[in-house]
Amino acid sequence: MPDTFDILFLIARPAAGKSEIIDYLKHMPAAERQARFHIGPFVELDDFPMIWAWFEEDRILERLGHPRLHTDAAEYFLHDYFWDVLIERLGLAYSKLRRDRPDFHATGGTVLVEFARGAEHGGFRRTFQHVPTEMLQRGAILYVDVSWEESLRKNRARADPGRPDSILQHSLSDEKLARLYRESDWADFSSADPYRIIIQGVSVPYAVFENEDDVTTPRGPALGQRLEAVLGRLWRLYQAEPRPAGDLP
Repeated sequence: MPDTFDILFLIARPAAGKSEIIDYLKHMPAAERQARFHIGPFVELDDFPMIWAWFEEDRILERLGHPRLHTDAAEYFLHDYFWDVLIERLGLAYSKLRRDRPDFHATGGTVLVEFARGAEHGGFRRTFQHVPTEMLQRGAILYVDVSWEESLRKNRARADPGRPDSILQHSLSDEKLARLYRESDWADFSSADPYRIIIQGVSVPYAVFENEDDVTTPRGPALGQRLEAVLGRLWRLYQAEPRPAGDLP
C-alpha cells in the first residue's frame, strides 16, 4: 500500500493554524511532502466555503424580501442541526471523489478534511458521529492545539475586511468566536486513550500538534520540523490500524 495517509482530519479551534498547514503543504514539492509527511497528491474538504455560501445566499434572500434559510440577521445558524448537515455534505463530497476517482487512495492520494467545532454546538464528539464509517476506517486525526486566548489573538490578526470569504483571512467577531468556540470538548473527547479515539466503533489514531507558539504563521523551517515529527508519530499509529484494502472496483 502507498506510504500515505488516505484521510487526515485536520481539526482545531478557529485560527489555530489548520489552513496555514495546508497552505504550507501546497507549496512543497510532492516528493518531499510524501517522504516527510506521508501526504500524497491531496484533495481538500473544508466546510467553511459551504458556511460562507449560506451567508451569501441568506443576504441575497433578505435583500429580495424573502426569509433567510440558514442564519438569522446576526448570522448564527437557525438550527443546530445545520452543523451536522455540513459534515454530512463533506461525506457526500468524499463519496463523489471515490466514485469519480476510484483509484485515488491506491495511487497514494490523500484527503485533508478541515473543520473547527466548539462545545456550544455539540463539539467534536457530535461532529464525528456524522462522518461516514469508511472515512473513519481510512482516517487519522491531527489536532492543532492552541488556547482560547491564542485562537482569539490569531482570529483578530488574520482578519481582512476586504476578503471575508478567504480561507486564510476570514475571521469572526470576538462575540461570535466566544459564543461558538470558547469552550472546546477536545480534551474530553480524546481523554480515554492518548493515541486512539473510538468513534462509531472504529479505532481512529490521533496526534496533537502544539501551536501555542505559532509556528504556522511564518510557514518556516520550525513548522516543517514539528509537523514532520508529529505526523511521523501519527503515521506509525496509522500503520498499526486495519484499513479497507484496495479501492473501488
